[in-house]
Amino acid sequence: MPKRILTGVVTSNQNEQTVTVSVERRFKHPVLKKTIRKSKKYRAHDENNQFNVGETVRIQECAPKSKTKRWEVIVTEAAAS
Repeated sequence: MPKRILTGVVTSNQNEQTVTVSVERRFKHPVLKKTIRKSKKYRAHDENNQFNVGETVRIQECAPKSKTKRWEVIVTEAAAS
């Protein structure tokens, strides 16, 4: 089964090796047919503490790393350079 990948914005990097990522999704209301925006926060593992608040990152599902962390930040070539 493939791992889910989400894109979001880093909202906090206060903790060691952890970032909080806010992921927004848009969908159409079933009755009102209005576009609704909902966001959810995920805590993701950031091995080298390299991501700062405001950056757009991609996170992927992983095995549990701690009580609250079930995601890890994917390091892309653009972010590495």
